Amino acid sequence: MKTHRTKAEERHAYLLMVLPAVLIYFAVVAFPMIFSLWISVSDYSGGQIFGGSTPVRFAGFSNYVRMWNDRYFWISLKNNVYIVLLSVFGQIPLGFILAYALYRNMIRAKGFFQTVIYLPCVISSVIVGILWQTIFSPYGPVTEIMQYFIPGWQNTMLSNPRTAIVPVLLVMLWYYTGTYFIIFLANLQKIDKEVIEAAKIDGATEWQSLRHVILPALSGVIVTSSILAISGSLKSFDLIFAMTGGNPARRTSVLALYMYDTAFRGAPNYPRANAVSTFMMAFSFLLIIITKLVEKKFGGREE
Repeated sequence: MKTHRTKAEERHAYLLMVLPAVLIYFAVVAFPMIFSLWISVSDYSGGQIFGGSTPVRFAGFSNYVRMWNDRYFWISLKNNVYIVLLSVFGQIPLGFILAYALYRNMIRAKGFFQTVIYLPCVISSVIVGILWQTIFSPYGPVTEIMQYFIPGWQNTMLSNPRTAIVPVLLVMLWYYTGTYFIIFLANLQKIDKEVIEAAKIDGATEWQSLRHVILPALSGVIVTSSILAISGSLKSFDLIFAMTGGNPARRTSVLALYMYDTAFRGAPNYPRANAVSTFMMAFSFLLIIITKLVEKKFGGREE
């Protein structure tokens, strides 16, 4: 009887401890997601929602169809795909290469380079966007450097719709690589160096040690970094907003910026903006599932 009472008390204590976190999660995450999904299939026009004079009616998937037929949606989605590819196949490999070079003592002044590589990550993304906008402007340093080698060269990188996304991608590569550099460097230091030295004694080359010892030990970290890169890429907003505002002609827009423009610029369309938000969430889940499947089929296990 006493044991039964003790277990009941433990269960009640557990529920009391978990309840605040569950309530906060529901209020901050679950309810907004459900509410956003409901708005996306309604005809809500910005008036009162609960008990308003104009009732909010179910509109089906019409907002998703309009979103799907909007050319600016496809431009934004294409740019987001570019950013995802840059993050997964650019920032993560580059961050790992830099971390591996420092871990294996291939570079002197490790503390200096570690600080320099990670420094962009501690600067506000808005400041970074404005700074690089100035650098790539027609009267900025890039123009002066290019005109030194090519007299009369005209800088149209940010004003040309075909090339405007290129400076944005370069800035994102520079800005976010330091995050993955720190993640990999911290996890590389957890690997026992005696294992690597034993492989070297057995005749393994640097590449063989990297392929058969280090990379399998970091498979879980690589997957986690990929998930962070995918979710972060789909939420890209502040840096692009500060650097280009999605211009010229929305050619540098991404899904988050497209959602913002739909909801808050011009005639607001909240249902379509929430449809974009729901699509972003579903697209993110799809990419993460693909990442996990690839890791399960080809990856090793983190030790």
